[in-house]
Amino acid sequence: MAHDDTTPPKGDLEVATTKQKEAARRNLVKARAAQSARAKGKTVKPSPGLSTAAEDRMPSTEFAFPEQRKEPLVDAKHVRNAIARFDQVEDVSDADRDRAWRRIKSAARKYDVEVSAKDWRELFVGGRARKH
Repeated sequence: MAHDDTTPPKGDLEVATTKQKEAARRNLVKARAAQSARAKGKTVKPSPGLSTAAEDRMPSTEFAFPEQRKEPLVDAKHVRNAIARFDQVEDVSDADRDRAWRRIKSAARKYDVEVSAKDWRELFVGGRARKH
């Protein structure tokens, strides 16, 4: 049987959960509706959060991983998100993670976000397997 990009080969783990797939489908429906409305000349209210343009204008120092420009730390919501997604960031070294963790903890103090993990390595316990 031939393998294509949409079918995982035997032995590969399913990466996305059902909940993630449902959320992705909802996001696609919303994005298509917004695109259609814009094409018809309607004004579409932007979603809350950072736009790609706003993120592109941000200085690198506003990111947990500044060299990769990953995980912006501009408010409490983004700090919580950076912690939640910390184990999903790929193509970074342990030294990058150490520096990012210090930035996240600093931003957490600034925005009054409670961080229960003492070290970033605790975020990987019981979570996704690390990718190198």
